[in-house]
Amino acid sequence: MPTRASHLTRAAAGLAVLALVGCASDDPGAGSTSSSSTSSSTPSSTSAEDTTSATSSSAATSSPSSSSRSTTTTASGPEASACVEQVRDAMTPTQQAGQLLMAAMQPGPATSLDGPIGAQGLGSMLYLGGWQESATVAAASKHLQDVSPTVDGTKVGMLVAADQEGGEVQQLTGSGFTSMPSGLEQAQDPDLRASAKGWGAELKQAGVNVNLAPTADTVPSEIGTANEPIGKWGRQYGSTPQAASKGAVAFGQGMQDAGVEPTVKHFPGLGRITGNTDLRDTGITDSTMTRDDAHLTPFADSIEAGTKIVMVGSAHYSKIDGETPALFSRKIVDGMLRDDLGFDGVVITDDVGAAKAVAATPVGERATRFISAGGDIVLTAEPAQVPTMVSAIEAKAKGDAAFGKQVTASVTRVLTLKEDMGLLRCG
Repeated sequence: MPTRASHLTRAAAGLAVLALVGCASDDPGAGSTSSSSTSSSTPSSTSAEDTTSATSSSAATSSPSSSSRSTTTTASGPEASACVEQVRDAMTPTQQAGQLLMAAMQPGPATSLDGPIGAQGLGSMLYLGGWQESATVAAASKHLQDVSPTVDGTKVGMLVAADQEGGEVQQLTGSGFTSMPSGLEQAQDPDLRASAKGWGAELKQAGVNVNLAPTADTVPSEIGTANEPIGKWGRQYGSTPQAASKGAVAFGQGMQDAGVEPTVKHFPGLGRITGNTDLRDTGITDSTMTRDDAHLTPFADSIEAGTKIVMVGSAHYSKIDGETPALFSRKIVDGMLRDDLGFDGVVITDDVGAAKAVAATPVGERATRFISAGGDIVLTAEPAQVPTMVSAIEAKAKGDAAFGKQVTASVTRVLTLKEDMGLLRCG
C-alpha cells in the first residue's frame, strides 16, 4: 500500500423503501419505527486541489498492516493466498457472482435471506429497517453464518453489516445498543476512537462484522444544511477536509479496535450537492470536484490508516466524468480510488436497489456496470433483485473475457477480506 504522501502526490498528478445505505425518510421524526432505511444518502434511524501542504490532515499516521499469510500475485488480478485461490476456483459461476452482492434484510424471520444464500450464493447482507435488541440481532447473525455456503470443504462466512453511523442513521437500537451521537457531535469527543471502539463492541456482540460508516464527506459551511444527504442531518465531522478526516479516521480505527470493519463513505464525496441520490435524480451533480480535490483528503487518510472497505456514491462529478454516476465511472472507481489513492481493498456501492439516481438503469446493468468500473460488492435494498443481478454478472462474464477477469479479481478481493476477518479458513 502506498504511503500517505504518495497517495496525495498521485491524487494531484414509495419513498420509505428508499431509505437505505445513507438514505431514509425526509422526515427526521420518522424514528426507528420506519420499516426501511439504511445508510447512504438520507439518514433515518430505521431506516486534493492536492493537500500536500502542511494544512493537510495528519490524522492518519499508521499504514495498513500487511497480511502474514502466504500470497501470490498475478498480472491480471490482486494477490491471493492459497486458501483464497482454492475456494475461489472451486466456486461455481453463480457462487462467485453471489459473493459480489449484499442484500438488505428487514426485521422479521432470520430465514428471509435463506433463498438467495442457497440459490445464488449471496455473500453479504445488511440489517435494514430498524432492528431492535441485541439478542434478536445476534440470533439472526448466527443463523446467517450457519447457512452460509461451504465450498470444497471450506466454510465461506457472511459479511454481516449494519448502518451504525450515529445520530439519525442508526439501524440497530434497543437493549444492547447505545444511542450514538451525530457526526458533528462525535467530532467534539476528545477520545472518539475509544468511543467508537465501545460502539463497535456492541456490534461485535450482535454478530455484526461490518459497519457502513464512517461518513468522510466534507460539507462546506456555506452549504451546511442545504446539503440534503449529509449536512441536513449533521452527519459530517466538520466543514473542512481536515475536520472530516480527523473524525472519519478516529471512528474507523475504533471500529477496527473492536473487530468490526468500517466502511468509509461516500467516495468521492457528497458534501457539495444539494439533492439526495436515494430520493431524486436532480441536484446531485458536484460541478467543482476534480481528481486533485482537497475533499479527497479524508478518503486518502482513511486508506492510509488501514480501512479495507470504501463505499462509492451515485452522485455525478461533471469535471471528472460528466453525468455518469460515480459508481458506474471507471475514471472515479478504478482511476481515482484505485490508481490515484492506491486503494486495493473492497469497493462497495451505495444502494442501487431503490435509489432514484440509478433507477433508469436496468437492474442487471447496475451490477455489471459497477464491476466494470472497478467495484466489488453491489448493495441492494431489494433482495428480490439478487437473482437478476447474479444472472447478469454470470452472463456478461461468460461472453466477455475482460469482464470475466474483473469478476475474478473482485471475488479475490472479497474472499481475501473474509480471510482477513476470520470468515474463511482452509484446512
